Amino acid sequence: MVTIKHEGVKEMNIFYNRKGIGDVLLISLKEIDKEKRAVERQGDVARLYHQKTNETVGFHIFEASKYGEVKHDGMIPLTEEIKHLIEKAFAENKVEENINYPDKSFFVVGYVKEKKKHPDADKLSVCKVDVGEETLQIVCGAPNVEKGQKVPVALPGATMPTGMKIKKSKLRGVPSNGMICSASELALKKVPEEKGILVLSDDYEVGKDFLLQYYR
Repeated sequence: MVTIKHEGVKEMNIFYNRKGIGDVLLISLKEIDKEKRAVERQGDVARLYHQKTNETVGFHIFEASKYGEVKHDGMIPLTEEIKHLIEKAFAENKVEENINYPDKSFFVVGYVKEKKKHPDADKLSVCKVDVGEETLQIVCGAPNVEKGQKVPVALPGATMPTGMKIKKSKLRGVPSNGMICSASELALKKVPEEKGILVLSDDYEVGKDFLLQYYR
C-alpha cells in the first residue's frame, strides 16, 4: 500500500486525450524537469514525484473510464464527477491519498475594461482586465483583443498545457500579470477559425472558473 501525504495544493490541472494517449487521466500538481521526476505505480494509479524530495507532482490514472465517465478531451475542469473518479481509483487500487483540492482555479473569466497601445511595441496591447477579485494589467499580443470582451485568463501561478508557467513579468518594459488565452493555448478541442484570443459570450460570469463554464 502506498501512503502519500501532501498539504497545501495550490493548483491542479487535469488532462484527458483518449485518441492521442489512450484512456488515461493525467493530473498535474506541479511542473518539474523530466530528469528530476520518478514514477511508481500501484495498479492503475501511477504517482509522479521528485526523485530527491519525494514530493508528489502528479498522477496518471490508467483505464480511467473504469472509475467514472470523462466527458471531455483536452484540459478539463475539476468537477465533482472527476473528484469521484479520482477517489474511486485511489480506493480500488489501495492508494491512500490525502489530497487537498485547490480552493480556486487559475483559469478564470476576465473582462477587458481598457485597452491601450503598448508604448514600445506596435503589435502589443496593454489591457486592464477585471478577474473578479481584482483588476490585472496584462500585455497581450493578440490582434483581436478589444475593450468590452469577456476572455479566458490564466492567472499568475497557472501552468499551461504546454508546461509553461505563468508568472508576473515585463514585456518590453511594461508589467504584465497573467495571460489572456486562445483556445489552442488551453488545449480546447473546439478551436475557432479566427486567430487570436478566445472571445467569450456575455453569459460567462467574470471571476469564475473558466473551464467549468466552458464545459457546462
